[in-house]
Amino acid sequence: MKFFIDTANLAQIKEAQELGVLDGVTTNPSLMAKEGITGKNNILKHYVDICNLVDGDVSAEVNAVDYEGMIKEGEELADLHDQIVVKLPLTKEGIKACKYFSDKGIKTNVTLVFSAGQALLAAKAGATYVSPFIGRLDDISTDGLALIEEIRLIFDNYGYETEILAASVRHTMHIINCAKIGADVITGPLSAIAGLLKHPLTDIGLAQFIADFEKGNK
Repeated sequence: MKFFIDTANLAQIKEAQELGVLDGVTTNPSLMAKEGITGKNNILKHYVDICNLVDGDVSAEVNAVDYEGMIKEGEELADLHDQIVVKLPLTKEGIKACKYFSDKGIKTNVTLVFSAGQALLAAKAGATYVSPFIGRLDDISTDGLALIEEIRLIFDNYGYETEILAASVRHTMHIINCAKIGADVITGPLSAIAGLLKHPLTDIGLAQFIADFEKGNK
């Protein structure tokens, strides 16, 4: 399973990259605004800065809601760097744009997916990634992980190469459960990824090893 970090914070991206397990980055307008990145030129430069920090795919989201606008913005984003993946909303216009970009060999990430039917449409349109938002489904008392299972079954039934990118991952158990049911990618905060490192028995065991070493070597 691939690990993406969902942020526009360069320090966090760098920390995740240095951990040695980072496969890519996802961003969106809200994450850019959170970091104070505003204005078209600053946003485009920030995408390039992110690409220069990581080795894998970097999802960059269009802001347009119409087909022509998505094509214009998406082409501009794709021209920034060969690691850029054009991020499109799961709408009628977004699916049309996804087909356009996939026909041109430009990678796409279809986002804001909340049903298996939506994911199927994105795969039919040639999406590189489809992003079901499991955390937001959990927020409204709907099982986000069950959606991942449904999409996995459908994609496996027909051999779709579109990768399931579990988005809106909130915590470490989301990652573990996504791995169990076959998500291809997860994207979440650094805290969720770093949480996989933690176990009290590891800390206790290490402390004991150090104590025993010091007893015999001092």
